[in-house]
Amino acid sequence: SYFHYWDERYSRTDVQKHSVHTLVFRSLKRTHDMFVADHAKPVVLDDTSHKVKMAAKLRADYGAILHMPVLKEGKDRTPVSDLHGNKNYAQPEYMITGTHAYPSGPGVALTADTQMHRNPSEGGVHALALALPPSQARLDASRTAAGVADIHRAAGGAERSHASHSHAMSLLEGGGTKNSSLVVRKAPTMPKPQWHAPWKLFRVISGHLGWVRSIAVEPGNQWFVTGAGDRTIKIWDLASGKLKLSLTGHISTVRGVAVSTRSPYLFSCGEDKQVKCWDLEYNKVIRHYHGHLSAVYDLDLHPTIDVLVTCSRDATARVWDIRSKANVHTLSGHTNTVATVRCQAAEPQIITGSHDSTIRLWDLIAGKTRATLTNHKKSVRALALHPRQYTFASGSADNIKQWTFPDGNFIQNLSGHNAIINAMAVNSDGVLVSGADNGTIHLWDWRTGYNFQRIHAAVQPGSLDSESGIFACVFDNSESRLITAEADKTIKVYKEDDTATEESHPINWKPEILKRKRF
Repeated sequence: SYFHYWDERYSRTDVQKHSVHTLVFRSLKRTHDMFVADHAKPVVLDDTSHKVKMAAKLRADYGAILHMPVLKEGKDRTPVSDLHGNKNYAQPEYMITGTHAYPSGPGVALTADTQMHRNPSEGGVHALALALPPSQARLDASRTAAGVADIHRAAGGAERSHASHSHAMSLLEGGGTKNSSLVVRKAPTMPKPQWHAPWKLFRVISGHLGWVRSIAVEPGNQWFVTGAGDRTIKIWDLASGKLKLSLTGHISTVRGVAVSTRSPYLFSCGEDKQVKCWDLEYNKVIRHYHGHLSAVYDLDLHPTIDVLVTCSRDATARVWDIRSKANVHTLSGHTNTVATVRCQAAEPQIITGSHDSTIRLWDLIAGKTRATLTNHKKSVRALALHPRQYTFASGSADNIKQWTFPDGNFIQNLSGHNAIINAMAVNSDGVLVSGADNGTIHLWDWRTGYNFQRIHAAVQPGSLDSESGIFACVFDNSESRLITAEADKTIKVYKEDDTATEESHPINWKPEILKRKRF
């Protein structure tokens, strides 16, 4: 039959056997040839659109530094006579100038002030003697580029090489990065820190029945206020540590308290979304500020205007008119809980730190962000403004960072407090205190970032060791007492050790080479 015939025929002819590998590849090739016709080829690159795209990218990423300022040619040309007496013009060597003396926040445009890289002046924070090392890539580039110039220079005789050497020196002092073959570069070192007396535990005050979350000292330095997880606000005598008064009214943890310097008012905020104004002549709530959609985590009073700023888990900060209770501005922009807010009289008048790991500097009048500092990698839960300098510090689990106002230019990192930093305070002597979730307190020298003391106070009897944690810390107005609010339900007061001297407690400091990060 027909089928029998086909069967016979195929059993006779040997079908050539291939490996599975070959068969798969042949099948793939067939599929490829079938499906990849012209219409599946990528579109030919259009030149103009590519240029437009690249230009936009360049402008977005490198706008601030596309046009590097260069030296004026005319001024720097110094005639140098060569061996034959002909006057030669030493070619000005361009210096690379940074956009800022310290790296600024991302996307900060150049202004006339910031175009030339000036070395920091003596004053204020710029006393930080930081010689930041140029990046390795830039060093290598300048080294190779200098090759030809070096050869010419060597040929040009002794005076010429001397002139260019001094020129390079002057350039280096001006902050330019020259080829490193000419100048012996000193490794940057930390300047010697100022000596500060160590602090010691002076008093432990108990009375709250929950975590103590916030503290504020009144302007007359007679008493201070604490707010706690037991929903009460307590007022304590600063000198004796005795309880003067308890205020009830919040229905959840009190997260922030502030005492006005301009009126006899106390302000408090809590996880119950409430912001209250207490009249301390009657010890009653006289105003509520409604508007936050979630727990209110911190508040601060403006030093010169009657406004109150609060920040909340609803990712906003709100500016309130104290008298009229009006919500003047809602400062939105953060993408997560705003954990801390600070006000000052100078611009930027409001600074916020958030769990989205950014810090924002706000324009109070417009209600808009002036600058966003994105350098932290973790939540920013604490801010401290220096009382005398135009600088501030922010605390996060990755680092404490110091910044200058008004643009938020970065100064330096204070590394070593490896914990979640809940609170920071700084006094006019330049002692910065950072308090962490694990109960440790680190004390730093503000100018150099030297960590001169670490304290871990024992929890009060009856508490678990796991209950040691610092939620807030503040210096009193004489700056001789440091008050901390803790998770073991106590308030601890520290004071400087009067008996300590530089001899008894020397600074354990070596001018080690800094591995300072530039951001």
